[in-house]
Amino acid sequence: MKVRFWGTRGSLPVAQKAGTVRDKIAAALVAADGRKFADAEEARRFAESDLDFAVSGTYGGATSCVEIEAGADADGEEVFIVCDLGSGLREFGLDAMGRCAAGHPRTYHVFLSHFHWDHIMGFPFFVPVFDPNAKIVIHSGHTDAEEALRRQQEEISFPVAFEWLRAQISFRTLETGREYQIGAVKVELIEQNHSHKSYGYKFTDEAGKSVIYSTDSEHKIDAMDAEEAFVAFFGDCDLVICDTMYSLADSISMKEDWGHSSNVVAIDLCHQARARRLALFHHEPTYSDADIQRMHEESIRYEELTREHAPLDVICAYDGLTVEV
Repeated sequence: MKVRFWGTRGSLPVAQKAGTVRDKIAAALVAADGRKFADAEEARRFAESDLDFAVSGTYGGATSCVEIEAGADADGEEVFIVCDLGSGLREFGLDAMGRCAAGHPRTYHVFLSHFHWDHIMGFPFFVPVFDPNAKIVIHSGHTDAEEALRRQQEEISFPVAFEWLRAQISFRTLETGREYQIGAVKVELIEQNHSHKSYGYKFTDEAGKSVIYSTDSEHKIDAMDAEEAFVAFFGDCDLVICDTMYSLADSISMKEDWGHSSNVVAIDLCHQARARRLALFHHEPTYSDADIQRMHEESIRYEELTREHAPLDVICAYDGLTVEV
């Protein structure tokens, strides 16, 4: 499977300010220490090899949207699988339309964690909804998914009514404890601790490779015994995309019961589940690139200190990241 991250922030989209960009340029110039580059390509190689990611790049500012590409099944069916409809959906839609022009089927299976605005705000800007040849199936553990998306496009909120969309849009309510087949992928879901509930999803391909998408779920470090269901759900998974919005200190103090979790608890759960890779996800919008990079580095050190079995590879999701599973 191939996982593409189109949006990795939580709560609301954020953009780099001019001052922040200038600070990155200044840091890069200091690191170059007077070095001259023959061309832009040589400078680019220097940036990639010698600069921290927080200086040479950015974790991005779009809200939750993740694509899972699993290839075609035995019948040749190949579909787009998308987790959440955050603002990152706009870039995914533009890219997907280009792939459709090259022959990719226009079928999209969307799996919604929940309906808070940061997870559905990209839908009105999703180009395929205006394609009469596109088929879009919205999957959710909630029964009110259609109501949420229609309400977002009422005239008081948005100028294009839901009825004006041209794609074939349908809604499907899923149940926990069941398995569903989408093309070459088997899908399961789990209920999570969040306002109005949220749902995590497990996607398993025909080769047995599995990806977990679990965001907007609060895991309390003083109630880990209650997390046995998640340990089982994450069990032996190849990639766990997990809500790590807060530091442990924030998650158990001023932001307790806000419906999100920490990098430390995510690592604990993945260790118990013997998962192979963890992607830190749903980054706090007030965190700078340097803050997120620092959390990533601290997460790697914590994983090493608490490891009892095989290593857990801890990566940090950013807008534009592609991961092979």
